[in-house]
Amino acid sequence: MGVKKGIYFGTAFSLLVFTMILSISAGAVKIPLQEILNVFLGGGSETSRTIILNLRLPRAIESAIVGMGLSVVGTFFQGLLRNPMADPYVLGVSSGAAFGATIAIILGLGIFGLSFMAFITSLMTVFFVYTISKTGTRVSMTTMLLAGIAISAFMSAIISLMMLLNHDEFSRIVFWTMGGFSLINWNSVVFTTPIIVIGSFVMYVFSRDVNAILTGEEVAEHLGVNTELVKKIILITGSLVTATAVSVGGIIGFVGLIVPHISRLIVGPDNRILVPFSAISGAIFLTFADLLARIILKPMEIPIGIITAAFGGPFFLYLLIKSKQKSEGM
Repeated sequence: MGVKKGIYFGTAFSLLVFTMILSISAGAVKIPLQEILNVFLGGGSETSRTIILNLRLPRAIESAIVGMGLSVVGTFFQGLLRNPMADPYVLGVSSGAAFGATIAIILGLGIFGLSFMAFITSLMTVFFVYTISKTGTRVSMTTMLLAGIAISAFMSAIISLMMLLNHDEFSRIVFWTMGGFSLINWNSVVFTTPIIVIGSFVMYVFSRDVNAILTGEEVAEHLGVNTELVKKIILITGSLVTATAVSVGGIIGFVGLIVPHISRLIVGPDNRILVPFSAISGAIFLTFADLLARIILKPMEIPIGIITAAFGGPFFLYLLIKSKQKSEGM
């Protein structure tokens, strides 16, 4: 890693620390930096300790972890599928999670039951998509993408029907599908952190192999890369990370789409450098988005999906226009 990229990483890490401190400080009740330091050193008022240690700190950590996971998965999926529009939800994970969450809300299972149901049904969806995309020992990327689109449409139809038949829970279901961290506690952090961190590291181990696959699968195989094995590990691990993130934060769009693109523009396409930079950038982006969701209309909180869509929508249009201009120039 060169000096220039080292500066980029140092700046990004410093910005992450600053964003997390700002997230802990700001809100309906503003807490000064000195009071935050007092709490971390074992002092501070009882009110400040409760707000920071029980509410804002786990929320800041969770938003950073989820942002990191979605960005890492998005980076690998875009590379593996060689599709700049790919994101962590491309295999139907979000629709599967929304289906499970909707059932949990209707049955009144509570936050733990909701997270568990969203996690299980999202993994079942991925397993189904993966199974029908497999031919012998090979997995068709095209079939997988189409299967993901089909299952998402089918799940959305079922969810709409359940919402229609359960008017009392309509607002809760809609709010969850728009994403948010208002119900996060330390149990959520303990559940998600190991899965997302370990899953991200497992994918990172294959960064060099994915670099080779980007030059073409035949070239990668000549270089000794087992492309089918790499694809399976990345797709399954990425889906597990995404399912974990969705189970606690709801469906938070565009994070895994725009962060990898911006990171690629800054540090280049080498996944050995791009992936960790995307991880830090994703943590910054989602922590800041969660902060905005809490303070824009305080004391009321808006779904974080609205914030990420406000950034991601225009960026997605930019990608479409850029892709069109590139094809017309050929």
